[in-house]
Parts: sequence; C-alpha cells; structure tokens
Amino acid sequence: MARGVAVIGVGQTRCAEDRTDASYPELIREAATRALEDAGLTIQDVDAVVFGSSPELFEGVNHPEKWCAEAAGAWGKPLFRIHTGGTVGASTGIGAYYHVASGLFDTVLAVTGDKLSESPVQLGLSTVYDPIVGRDFACGAPSAVALQTRRYMAEFGITERQGAMVAVKNRLNALKNPYAHLKIPGITIEKVLASPMISTPLRMLDVCPASDGACAMVFSSGEKAEKRCPRPAWVRGVSAVTEGVNYSYRDWGRPIALEKAAATAYRKAGITDPARQIHLAEVYEAFSYQELIWSEALGFCERGGGGRLVESGATQIGGRLPINASGGVLSTNTIGATAMMRQAEAALQIMGKAGEHQCEGVKTALAHGWGGAIQFHTVMILSSERP
Repeated sequence: MARGVAVIGVGQTRCAEDRTDASYPELIREAATRALEDAGLTIQDVDAVVFGSSPELFEGVNHPEKWCAEAAGAWGKPLFRIHTGGTVGASTGIGAYYHVASGLFDTVLAVTGDKLSESPVQLGLSTVYDPIVGRDFACGAPSAVALQTRRYMAEFGITERQGAMVAVKNRLNALKNPYAHLKIPGITIEKVLASPMISTPLRMLDVCPASDGACAMVFSSGEKAEKRCPRPAWVRGVSAVTEGVNYSYRDWGRPIALEKAAATAYRKAGITDPARQIHLAEVYEAFSYQELIWSEALGFCERGGGGRLVESGATQIGGRLPINASGGVLSTNTIGATAMMRQAEAALQIMGKAGEHQCEGVKTALAHGWGGAIQFHTVMILSSERP
C-alpha cells in the first residue's frame, strides 16, 4: 500500500486589520496550538516543523523563523524555513507534504503567518524589483493586477459587473467564516460598482485587505493518519510552477504557470475532467477578477468563460463547483498565511469541519496560490480517498 500523506489537523487565528492583542510569535503559537488540538496531538507527537514567512521586510526582523521557533513548537526539533513571497503559505504546505512523503518524518507541523499592521506592504511590493531594470516600472500589487485585468477584459469582453459578482459572492461567504477579516453585511453589486476606484478597473470592494493572522496544518503519514483522524484530507497531487516576469511575449491575462501547475497536479491525482471531478476550489483571488482568470486556467471553464461561469451560479455555495466558500482572499489576506489558508479551507471541507460554510458532497478539493509578479503558482489537490 502506498505510504500516502494526509492533513489531519487545521488551525487558524482570528484575522483582523490589527491584532493588537498578539505579537507575531503569539499569532504563530495560536495557529499551531489549534492545529495540534484539532489533530488530537501534542507537540511531542510532531517530528519536525516547516515554518513559512514573507520577505523579512514584512516581519521587520531577519530570520523570523528563529524569533518564532519556540512559539511554533520547534524546540529540539528540525526546523525548515520557506519564504516564497505570496505563495509562501502554499509552499510551506507543499514542503511539509514532501517531508512526510519522502519518508523522512511521519508527522510534520506546517505553520505560517504575518502581522501586516506592522509592515509597509505596498512599499515592499514596489521596491522588491531590480533597481536598474525593474523599479521604474513597479506599481504595487493593485496596479499590477489592474494591468492584468484590463488585458483580460479587452480580450474576452469581461465586464465590471461580472467582477463585482465575484466580490459579492465571496464577501457574503465571509459572513459564514468566523476567522475572516472583512465582513460586509448587505453588500450588493451596485455597492461594489459605486465604491471608490483604486486602480482602474479595480474598485475598493474588488480589492483584498491587509490582515494580521496565522494558519497551521498537521501532515501525517498514511498509517498514522488513518488511526488519528476519522476522515483525513489526503494529498493527491501538488505542483509549483513559475514563469518569467518581463519577457517580451508574456500575456499577463493568461497564467501559463498556473495552467502547467494544474496539469501536473491533475496528472498526479488522476483528474481528467476538473470541471466535474473537483467539487470545491479555494483560489487566491486577491482581486475579484482574478477568480475568473484562475477558473479558466484551472480548467473549470473554457478560456474567456470565467464571466459566464460566475453568472451561472455554479461557483456559489450549493452550486456545481463552489469557489472560495470561506470568503477567499478578498476577505482575508495576511500574505504569509494566505495561500496556506486556501489549503486549510480545502482540507476542512474534505474533513467535514468547515462549519457554517461547509459544502455538501466535497470529496475532492483544490487549493491554489500565487505570488511574485503574478508569475508564481501552486496547486494542491486534496481528497477523501487515500491514494
């Protein structure tokens, strides 16, 4: 029998604009403690810790894994740090998976987070580029995605109303998630379209917040997972792919790296028809229109069909393929933990622990992350069936 790897515990913190009640290490401890409690384990049952963090500018200290090692429970244990920008949460989960799949460890705790209330986020995103060939063109995340969105809209006739439909859907879903940061009762398409312009065509309610928060997951080998958890979330396939940033023929409206990452993860998981075989997806839509772009690249609809997909109602809770039932990144964005939260929420759906935003019949779920200049992409497939 294949060794297999499964998620058996998930822990998230309450996320907010400013968690004044907790330091960065305390957020890490909060998430790690909850994940262990959810798995029914103590830190003594953990063989190693994989710690994820954003670039040091966002934490304000060098080597934040050393600052947070004790809080993460890594005393006397191997500690492995991962930092891959916006994809760091997903990369941390993938790293923990491989630590177990390799046979090196049986039980690994993955934990990551950020305290963006203490970070110059947009300054960092605009000065991270090469000072000679890149920085003159740096425009921060909103304007970079605005360029991506305009390219996509121009090619396929996507409308602002379709983007607003994503924003309304996900922000209403967030009302059902106790850990979500932004909760906006009574949001409507008209309110989204009337909100202030940030970087055309992106309006205030099309854009994610900056959040304080953390997330953790416990990965276990097959035999132990089956003994410890009544319904593990089995990892069936993972992939991480990057493309270049400013090569001359790059089409910002078509995420080639995501298409390749999805194809690799699907092949590993034995998925040939993602629109039917995936029952729920958590995608990294830091901006509303990105959910449409990612849906196409993931094979949930044809290219140019993202707008029609959201209009059909298929991506709603109760629809054929719910997307971001948790409220997504539009509602909570810690950067450090954001992509892991996609994995965690997908795992919770498989395990039947998603609470008020639990969807029916979820046996296979997908988690996606992106980072960098929209060129890093990760995919993880989780299933109720052991590989």
